[in-house]
Amino acid sequence: MLRAAVILLFVANVLVFAWNKGWVGGAAATAPRLEQQINPQRLTLLNQQAVTQLATRTCVELGPLIGDELLKRANAALASAGVPGSAIESRAVDTGGVWALATIKMPSKDFRERKEETYRNARIAFEPLQGFPDEQPTLVLSKHDSEAAAQAALDAMTRRNYKGLRVLRLQEPLQQTTLRLARLDGVQIGKLNALSNPPWGEKRKDCAADAPSAASEASAANGAGSGASR
Repeated sequence: MLRAAVILLFVANVLVFAWNKGWVGGAAATAPRLEQQINPQRLTLLNQQAVTQLATRTCVELGPLIGDELLKRANAALASAGVPGSAIESRAVDTGGVWALATIKMPSKDFRERKEETYRNARIAFEPLQGFPDEQPTLVLSKHDSEAAAQAALDAMTRRNYKGLRVLRLQEPLQQTTLRLARLDGVQIGKLNALSNPPWGEKRKDCAADAPSAASEASAANGAGSGASR
């Protein structure tokens, strides 16, 4: 009799322990209890507006961003808005630099005055070189978007027997990058809108704006069909 009581007491203790752990029982076995969560005080219920924001998907393009520094700042701003790097599509192209057909660095005021008089008499436009303090004084005769074009201009002037000219690079080629964010939710869009002085400035647009709407495509298709039936 005593032995049976001990066995029953042991079984009861095991069942109570299993119940407390959620190993047995309906709701306890299927749903985790609040006290079993990590940092339960941080759990909040989403209202309908928040659910709608998370379900909304928007496509946004940023840029073009010129140079590596601006691109780094843009990526940092997107990370702060909760946009993961895997959600960012980058498209980069190289922009052409600026080259000039220019005089050599003129050694004296008299040399410069003679050069200016020569170009005025030949009706060749020129202007002082801006910036580049180590190259002053220098005159710029023309500007070009490639080194080859500037070299061709130099060759043409050389054939006309103009001396003391050179090709001078005014701006090196830079890379410009466009960032495409295809599936931003409403919360991320709100954080982007809240950024003050974003690196991309006003260079932001909706990706969908470039694509015709489904309604317009259907209308065009119907119009084509109607025209074919006449």
